[in-house]
Amino acid sequence: MDHSKVSIIFPVKNEGSNVKNTLTSLFSTDTSIDYEVIIVDDASEDRCCDFLEQSHFKSKVKLIRTEGVGPSVARNIGAENAKFNYLMFCDAHLSFEPYWIDKLLTTLRVDMTDVVCPAIASMDDPKIVGYGQTLNSSLRIQWHKKKPCLFNTAIIPGGCFLIKRDVFFKVGGFETGFKTWGHEDVELSIKLWLFGYRCSCEPAVTIKHLFRKSHPYKVDYDGVYYNLLRMAYLHFNQDRIKKTKELIIHRSPKKIENLVLKDGVEQRRKKYFQSRSFNDEWFFKHFNIHF
Repeated sequence: MDHSKVSIIFPVKNEGSNVKNTLTSLFSTDTSIDYEVIIVDDASEDRCCDFLEQSHFKSKVKLIRTEGVGPSVARNIGAENAKFNYLMFCDAHLSFEPYWIDKLLTTLRVDMTDVVCPAIASMDDPKIVGYGQTLNSSLRIQWHKKKPCLFNTAIIPGGCFLIKRDVFFKVGGFETGFKTWGHEDVELSIKLWLFGYRCSCEPAVTIKHLFRKSHPYKVDYDGVYYNLLRMAYLHFNQDRIKKTKELIIHRSPKKIENLVLKDGVEQRRKKYFQSRSFNDEWFFKHFNIHF
């Protein structure tokens, strides 16, 4: 395995022209790093990847089609089919700047961190920029403001980040027990920290992200609350599990909890607790998250 190459993984669901635009930006952006591109088309209904058949991109892209497995499993499938030692997970609605891969990869090569994200700017208004994320008292995402150099971040935004391949698989990748969408990147980030890995933001790199007005997956309170409580059961102590249940206000917390428990979360929790380096108290104190 070539340690200097990167596998770039794009999960795709009903992206319209975004896939083509993202690949155009990627392949036209300067870099000294060799990379492969893997697109996991998760049962798109708008034929957004069909253009590849007639495109000069075709030979540069490995296309995998899945049958509505959801974003977590789609990303994991992309990782399982990757050839290289570094995995870059990207949304399919981004634009890139010169040598973005090089700068992110340097932080991992010299062991400054284990996972790194760039700054994320809005494609519609590039003056709006976030630099990694943390959680507020309701476990909702808050973006960091700019800092002068590489810094630790509690949460890695799932839209663009680079991770060492062995680290990704050691923590089990993205959680496969979630419902369709919600909290995938939060759960992965918490899991990485609790296993003793470092998550960082490199503010010297900015990627533009299209914040879409509608979501390609069906998103509802049942699924989002299920994922939230499953994440709590996987990684939190009993006091914080109780607090998480109090955040469930549009559905019955008891019914959601019964579903989570029925799906075997306690067995997976036990496995994680045996493997990790830190407890959730360390995580919340380390990042000054009051929850």
